[in-house]
Amino acid sequence: MCFEITDEDFRFKYHHPLPDFYKVSNPANPKTQIDNSILKDLKNLAIENNCAGISYSKLSDEFREEWDIDFDNVIIFKYLMSPEILEMEPSKLKCKLTDDEFQEIGRKMYGFADFLRKKGFAAELLNPLDDEISLRAIAMQSNDAVITRSNMCLFKEGLNIGFFMIHTSIENLPFKKENDMCWVGEFCKTCGKCIRKCPENAFDENELVLKKVCTAHREGCSQCMLVCPFYKKGYIKIKQKYDKRVAKKRGWLLWVIK
Repeated sequence: MCFEITDEDFRFKYHHPLPDFYKVSNPANPKTQIDNSILKDLKNLAIENNCAGISYSKLSDEFREEWDIDFDNVIIFKYLMSPEILEMEPSKLKCKLTDDEFQEIGRKMYGFADFLRKKGFAAELLNPLDDEISLRAIAMQSNDAVITRSNMCLFKEGLNIGFFMIHTSIENLPFKKENDMCWVGEFCKTCGKCIRKCPENAFDENELVLKKVCTAHREGCSQCMLVCPFYKKGYIKIKQKYDKRVAKKRGWLLWVIK
């Protein structure tokens, strides 16, 4: 089971728009095929700039029509949001520090786009504050993420992952065809710490986030993330624990059948 995005995408009100830092223009006749060496160089550039990983989304015609967009190839650059900031109490200072981090990482994204442009590819940073499109919905198209019970986007690199996206002319990116993280939905159904420990009771009877009650997007509350096992222990450890539980249950059922 994979949870679906059931509410509008959150927009963090304390984030300021990113200035335009492009230094290279898009090519007039962009290339559509990238070779492994250039892709490797892009990954190395991302690592050098403290990215936690890269994912790729191939947007279907149905998705593009639903969101009224004219691009279909997206590169997702992921970064770890600072635990020191996340674990602060909600405050104006926390909001400022979160935005400072957002601005610092966002500025580097223009360098990634410039790198691709120099190599002959079209590359355009998607505005993370654009209310017309959901970056989380695009992230789900990568088959490299799931939406948790608390309505957050989980990648294998961690729950405290922020991300920026660049849409590009490159057609042969290493897109994933299947999502191997859908088990997370079943795990979340047996947990629910995010809902039980929400200080604002910001979930309704259907476990949908009440945007007017939740203070994450305006005051910087991170409680649902901080209590989540995926944040505290990491994806791999939770997956191992889940697999043992499933194997134990399967063994018990086989014993009963015999």
